[in-house]
Amino acid sequence: MFGISLEVVMFRMFSVMALGAGVFAPSDQAAAGPFTTAGEVKPILAATRANWVSVREYQGQDLLYVTHLWSWRCGLDAIRIGINGAAPQNWPLPDCHLDQAAPNAILEGDGPPYKAYPLQSIQNISIDVFYDDQTVETLTVDRQGHPISP
Repeated sequence: MFGISLEVVMFRMFSVMALGAGVFAPSDQAAAGPFTTAGEVKPILAATRANWVSVREYQGQDLLYVTHLWSWRCGLDAIRIGINGAAPQNWPLPDCHLDQAAPNAILEGDGPPYKAYPLQSIQNISIDVFYDDQTVETLTVDRQGHPISP
């Protein structure tokens, strides 16, 4: 008569009664925390893969930045970077600042989040991200940061 079956009406009534009776407990909707574990940072890095590294030409050099990865480093064990097909090398990560409100913040004493290379020498970059849950993600991007491999 109204386009809703009796089964749908009964299901909805049961759901409302179950909620009122405390059968379904609400999940914790509080913020996950300071983003210091792989479980917290992996979804962010998965959604922002195109931002993992950046190449900038500056004062006659290519500067390879890893600022984005450093910004989520507290859930990482290591990162390795390879240039133009060379074997990836360990790239130092600053310590997490667990005593700070923002543990992933890049502080002055952390050093620069980039390395300098000869101008126009970087054509592609391979990145290995080692999470603290013992998983690894690998990505290769071109000079503009466009993924060229999964």
